[in-house]
Amino acid sequence: MAYWLMKSEPDVFGIADLAREGTTIWDGVRNYQARNYMRDEMRVGDRVFFYHSNTRPPGIVGLMTVIETGINDPTQFDPSSDYYDPKATPEQPIWQTVRLEFGQDCRPGLTLDQLREQFTADDLLILRRGNRLSIVPVADLPAERLLTLLGVTDL
Repeated sequence: MAYWLMKSEPDVFGIADLAREGTTIWDGVRNYQARNYMRDEMRVGDRVFFYHSNTRPPGIVGLMTVIETGINDPTQFDPSSDYYDPKATPEQPIWQTVRLEFGQDCRPGLTLDQLREQFTADDLLILRRGNRLSIVPVADLPAERLLTLLGVTDL
């Protein structure tokens, strides 16, 4: 099992939306490195920290689990979608995604400032200067510390 951190703006799709829906595909990602993480490295059973971005305060607010991989992002084929990619075809899709299941709402969670107090940029890629990726891996030891700080005891 691996750990990941995935960002979403709460006014677009937040932890409350995932709690209500139960599962979701993580569509609309248009960064090749983030896509590659979902396509090549994520596995069913991986744990994911849900991070609210572009809000005050930003931070980790919940947990998710990867329940399906190898999904073609349907928004790439939809001309009415903001994430439409005219180069993508059903025969040769460009963008893949995963299905996630709600795990736990951890609000108030851990703010970005709290993460900076507890971790270094070497511990968490999200703290690296200039990092703009919406999906990043989290190493085991920092992940275990995050779970402890979030008060998660049942894995």
